[in-house]
Parts: sequence; C-alpha cells; structure tokens
Amino acid sequence: MTASGWTWGPQDLSSPAVARTGPVSRETALEPGMVLEDAQTGWVGAAVSLETIGGMRVVGLEDRHGKIKTFPLGPGFLLDGEPIKLGPPARKTGPKKPARTRSGSVAVEGLRASVAKESRIWVEGYHDAELVAKVWGHDLAVEGIVVEPLHGIDDLPAAVREFNPGRERRLGVLVDHLVTGSKESKIAADALRVPGAQGNLLVLGHPYVDIWQAVKPSVLGLQEWPVIPRGIDWKTGMAKALGLPHKTPADIGQAWQRILARVDSYSDLEPSLLGRVEELIDFLTAPQ
Repeated sequence: MTASGWTWGPQDLSSPAVARTGPVSRETALEPGMVLEDAQTGWVGAAVSLETIGGMRVVGLEDRHGKIKTFPLGPGFLLDGEPIKLGPPARKTGPKKPARTRSGSVAVEGLRASVAKESRIWVEGYHDAELVAKVWGHDLAVEGIVVEPLHGIDDLPAAVREFNPGRERRLGVLVDHLVTGSKESKIAADALRVPGAQGNLLVLGHPYVDIWQAVKPSVLGLQEWPVIPRGIDWKTGMAKALGLPHKTPADIGQAWQRILARVDSYSDLEPSLLGRVEELIDFLTAPQ
C-alpha cells in the first residue's frame, strides 16, 4: 500500500480492474529536480536528465545515493504519492512581443477605427492611395485619418481653397516627382499661398515619376526599375517593360495589383517615401 491507499505492482498497471477502479493519473510536465517514484519498481529519485533513446523519451532519476536509472515518460509514476502521467517539460515562453503593423508601429489590439477627423491626406491617384492604405492603414485607422486620391495635382491650389484648411482641419498632400524646379514644385508653392494654408497645409513629395517606383525593385526581382523613354505613357511603358499586359486601362490596373501584392511591409518601400508619409501623419496628429 502507498500513502494514497492504492497497491501498485507490475500486475496492477495493466489490470482492467485497476483501469476501472484506480485513481486517474493526471498529466504532469517534467520539471528539473522533481522527486518521482517509479510505481512498478519502487525506485525514487530526483529528475536529473531527459534523453531520447531509441526514439523514446526517458527521464533519469537520481536516488539519494547518487545512482541514476532511466524510465520512459508516460504513466506509472508517483508524485507526492499521487499517480501521474509524466510528460515532457512545458515549453518556456518569454514575454509576448507586441504585434507590429506593416508600417512597423505597435499594433493596437482589438482596434476599432476612430471616428474620421476632418483632416485629410491627399495623394495623386488610386495607386498611391492603395499603397498608403496597405502599409499605413492600421495607423490611419487609429488616428481617424482618411486618405483621398486627387487624380492629379494640376488643380491643387483650387482644391486647397475649397477644402479651407484650419487649426482643426489640417491637410497633408503627397506629391509624385516633387523636385526643385519641377512643375509639381511650382504647383505646391501656389497651394501654400492659399489663405488659411500657412501652418495647416503640408505638401511633401518623393522624387519618383510615379508611386510604382517607391516599391524597391528587388521586391520584384529587379536590380533597378526600367527607364521609360520620354513621350511614352510611363505606366504603359513600365507594364510593357515588365512583360505584363499593357494595352488597356484594365491591364495597367492589373499590372499595379501585381506590384502591390509583393509589398508586405515598410521594408519593401524606398526610405524617401517612408519618411514623407510618416511626416504627413505626424503633422495631422500633432496637438493643435
């Protein structure tokens, strides 16, 4: 008889009567130094090793004389007089790392998008909007910022005037090919002179002809983006150069979707775009 009032022996472990009437072995994970008794042999010792022998996991039990015997994991052990089924050690898990968004920021668990603010981010077209939404969508939802496509910036000053920016109604604009002396830079300067724009409008841009080029060429298996000759529609020429259908607007849209599908996070984009988008978000969310 053991302290639990149950008789153990070789015949007991396989007896149907025992299975019907004996105590249920609880699942217990092995821990170093755990003092166990092998119910069949009566060997008592502290767990000092765990090995795999012949495909079987075995635990080494060291008795008080320093002698070690090994036993297969599973049922047939006693812990503090109670029968247990000995399993492998529980996996150690460190502190849970916070989930990251595609933009690299810490994800807000259980996010419910904030009510949209009056402030806006404007981009030149649908492709720009889709890329920004894919990488920064979580951040924008947290802040309640909406991204809207302009379909070109030729009428940007008039659009800004109609938007009527102010302290509670800021506007950030992302412009393609915003380089010194370009047509885009002159349009941006005109927009900044619109009444109410000072301090409430921020126009930033990247140096690329189109947002497509803000995707790192390596993401597409290229060393660099192809050069499209002047006089050829850039997106049409690019789709053709990439070996994609390019005859119709639908073809161009599908070409872009193939490129966008390869973008998984901020690391797939050029730094010159990343910095500009982050600046726009900071501008619109800074304390008033």
